Amino acid sequence: MPPLPRTGPPTAARRRVPLRTTCAQPHPCPLPVRLSVLSRVPLFAGLTRGQLVAIGHRMESLSWARDDVLCRAGEPADHLYVMATGRAKATRTTTTGQDVVVDLLVPGDLVGGPRAAGQTTYGETVRALTTTCALRIDVAHFRALLTQHPALALRVGDQTAALLAQERRDLDAQATTPLAPRVAGTLLRLADRCGQGRAPGATPVELPLSRADLAGMTGSTPEAVSRVVSRLRAAGVIDAGRGWTAVLDRDRLAAVAAGDE
Repeated sequence: MPPLPRTGPPTAARRRVPLRTTCAQPHPCPLPVRLSVLSRVPLFAGLTRGQLVAIGHRMESLSWARDDVLCRAGEPADHLYVMATGRAKATRTTTTGQDVVVDLLVPGDLVGGPRAAGQTTYGETVRALTTTCALRIDVAHFRALLTQHPALALRVGDQTAALLAQERRDLDAQATTPLAPRVAGTLLRLADRCGQGRAPGATPVELPLSRADLAGMTGSTPEAVSRVVSRLRAAGVIDAGRGWTAVLDRDRLAAVAAGDE
């Protein structure tokens, strides 16, 4: 898999510019790498090595350059993807034609699923934020896996229910929670996902999110989000620049999300 380019602040090491390649370019992916990726996917937790090997053999390895589209809303949901390296964002288009970010996808996440297993078209457009690699399996083979492993089918149902519950919580928060806790809560949730496995005191978690992205995720405007980001940055809770945000103090960010600051 290609190395993950930095997307963080300009004070960090100079960012590597990903080589522009053909979208969804096939490339070799050794079986040990495939197994490492699949073992990090919660959906496949508890499967034996032999079962993961069988799943891995059904998948093809693809890569995308920054800004390439992995799948597009409205297109036939023919495949599921497992993120191996990189970052991507999922967006939906509102009734007013605005593209709103609904999630940030990281290694181990399913792209186009789990809901794609039961729908005919993709509900979201997923675009690479960095050079990205993913393992792809067609939906027919994925459904065969659900038949062979009933526990997977149950997890798909659980994950779908969890996604719907999170969407309801987000809508409720937009209606009842002030903007600062909403922004802090969104950054906290994404930082925890992107920073899994990091030791305390490690390099701050950097998120490739613009003010417009945060506005879409919190049901606000870029101008209002900019004011909140400026206050958090002045307080040393986060750092931010054009197209990126870094969490510096998770505990204080959690306090803001809880309404304690």
